[in-house]
Parts: sequence; C-alpha cells; structure tokens
Amino acid sequence: MSSDQKETSTYPLLLYDSPFFRSSSSANQSGVSCPPFASPVNLDTLEPQQLAQVKKQLEEELEHLTSSFAQLHGAQNKFKECLRCVQARAADSKGSKSVLVPLTNSLYVSGELTSTETVLVDVGTGFMIEKKLKSAEKFYDSKVKEVGGNLKELEVIVQRKQMNVRTIEEVLRQKIMASQAEGQS
Repeated sequence: MSSDQKETSTYPLLLYDSPFFRSSSSANQSGVSCPPFASPVNLDTLEPQQLAQVKKQLEEELEHLTSSFAQLHGAQNKFKECLRCVQARAADSKGSKSVLVPLTNSLYVSGELTSTETVLVDVGTGFMIEKKLKSAEKFYDSKVKEVGGNLKELEVIVQRKQMNVRTIEEVLRQKIMASQAEGQS
C-alpha cells in the first residue's frame, strides 16, 4: 500500500452512555461483544469536534477513576495498619495492659485494657463489633485482600481508559492533519 492510500480502520472503543452515542437496534457488525451499557464506535466516522468531546469525557472519567484508585489505596493502607495493630496486640496479649487512648489527633490519655483477648473492630459506617484477636486478624486480612483485588481491577480499567484516550488523540491528530492537507491543496 502506498503512502497516499489510507486504510480505513475501525477503532474498537467502548463509550458508556454518552449523549452522542446510544446503542442502536441494528446488530453489532464489528463482532466485538459489548456489555448492554456500551456500544462500539468507529472513530473514523466522527467529526473532530465529537472526538474532542469524547476525549474530554474520557479524561474526566479517567480523573475520577484515578481519584477512586487513590482512595482505595488509602483504605487498603488503613486496613493494613489495623491488621498490624491487631497482630501486635496478639503478640503482647500477656504483657502490659496500659495504653494511650486518642481523644483527638494530638491529645491522648492513659488507660488500662480490661481485656487483652478482644478488640473493637470498625465494620463500616461507624459500627463497632467486639471480636477475638484471631477473628479480628482474619477480618482485616480479608479486607486487605478484597481491596487489593479491587485495586487490580481498577488498575486494568484505568489502563484501558488511558489507551482509549491515546487512540482518540491519534485519530484526532490524523483528522486535523488530513483537513489541513485538504485546505492546502
């Protein structure tokens, strides 16, 4: 193929409930299987303004997903810290019963543990449950693993969104160059 000839390619890009693109009643001709909330779009058929708007939408989604990733990573670190504290308490279950109780971020008072075999576990939305040390350790360990799995899934989604943004940028660049070449002819 010469450099003057251009091959029209279909970029399999999935757009989620975009105001421009809705699932049509026609069958999916590209062979790409899509979830019911997404439809493949041939980027070559879009105008540069539409491509720019789709790019902007994807960048906003990417920003939101990146923020969610950071929040999940923070939650995982908190669960890891809770797990470390429970493990430290279990290792010292026969030792000292004196503790420092935080009243604020910078104010602590001394206290005495009434039981070294149980801890209060925050199970979400401010609810605390008393659990034995081993049970609390299992709870926090499962939370660390669960959030870790969610982080891996989210990382894959972020990478796909980044790839989609790069694809749109490339198609947009090609369309702009083609229109400039036509204008100079």
